[in-house]
Amino acid sequence: MDIESALHTLRRGTDEILVQDELEARLKESRPLRVKAGFDPTAPDLHLGHTVLINKLRQFQDLGHEVLFLIGDFTGMIGDPSGKNETRPPLSREEVLENAKTYQEQVFKILDPDKTQVMFNSSWMGKLSASDLIRLAASHTVARMLERDDFEKRFSQHQSIAIHEFLYPLIQGYDSVMMKADVELGGTDQKFNLLMGREQQKHHGQPPQVVMTLPLLEGLDGVKKMSKSLNNYIGITDAPQEMFGKVMSVSDELMWRYFELLSFRDMSEINAWQAEVGEGANPRDFKVKLALEIVERFYDAQAAKQAYADFVARFQQHQIPTDLPEACVSATEGDKLPLANLLKMAGLTSSTSDAIRMIGQGAVRIDGERVEDKGLKIAVGASHVYQVGKRRFARVKVVSS
Repeated sequence: MDIESALHTLRRGTDEILVQDELEARLKESRPLRVKAGFDPTAPDLHLGHTVLINKLRQFQDLGHEVLFLIGDFTGMIGDPSGKNETRPPLSREEVLENAKTYQEQVFKILDPDKTQVMFNSSWMGKLSASDLIRLAASHTVARMLERDDFEKRFSQHQSIAIHEFLYPLIQGYDSVMMKADVELGGTDQKFNLLMGREQQKHHGQPPQVVMTLPLLEGLDGVKKMSKSLNNYIGITDAPQEMFGKVMSVSDELMWRYFELLSFRDMSEINAWQAEVGEGANPRDFKVKLALEIVERFYDAQAAKQAYADFVARFQQHQIPTDLPEACVSATEGDKLPLANLLKMAGLTSSTSDAIRMIGQGAVRIDGERVEDKGLKIAVGASHVYQVGKRRFARVKVVSS
């Protein structure tokens, strides 16, 4: 592939490339680039939000480059402070290693093992002496650290910042030195840490890495970034039927962002489909294509077809229309919304007492399953199909107010 075509492929879905001229120059060197991405194994399972970055790594591999998949088993015991308003509790060594094992099993659902080098930053960080760590800390100033948005906010609001949190970006930058990275990828919330890699490489006499930031994928609620803790995620180990159903629950508007960041289809094809919808085509038909593609990626074509068949059968069995009205209802962040309130707010019942009565009569279903618990509460981030009686349906998302 020529340089311009390669750049076109790599630019898709990225937020920033710092510095693009440097990336172009390195691509012209006609050698495999060392492309770094780091993951702290703070949770055992990956979700589609993680795969936005992993998909980009696969594009580099398809262009002939080498991926350095860094498992931050050392930094995982610190906890990345990016975007956090409080100190994260450090994980034990045992937790980190167990999660790291799961990560390795999952990433090769996307990456080519023959073009991937899995590395652990404990292999060099564990060898540093106390004096080495002091020298590393001396390469940066507290004032520079406090320019970082999340640190600055916590400092101005008199929230605690632990000393070890300042070490995190320094160590991530030092990882780039030890790995001799040409390019490092990360989410937009990682920009400070990624640029630290450039600074550390300059400090150690290496050419600074190119930084590529990728957007954070919104979860099923369409508001917050995809996260297991918010229960708005699609896990790459979810069962095929569950994965398919979750993709189909995504709003019609958010579907196009999922296509851009998650699909391997050419953007010209996706743009043509979006134009068709604008002219009156049913967006559900294209959402099915997205769901089929994603399930097939993590399982196989037969599993995807079966998941689709199960989805159609479930809707037909309960006479759920394929074209559903959509609604958003809000709840206080961190709270759960009583089902009766949700049904009233979504316009499916005239009042909460009417909703409670309908639940008691067995006339309320969620995703085709009858609900009998009058006190059921729905978490922020959840998106489901709700049915009241035989003819009232809506796909409802609960978002934080």
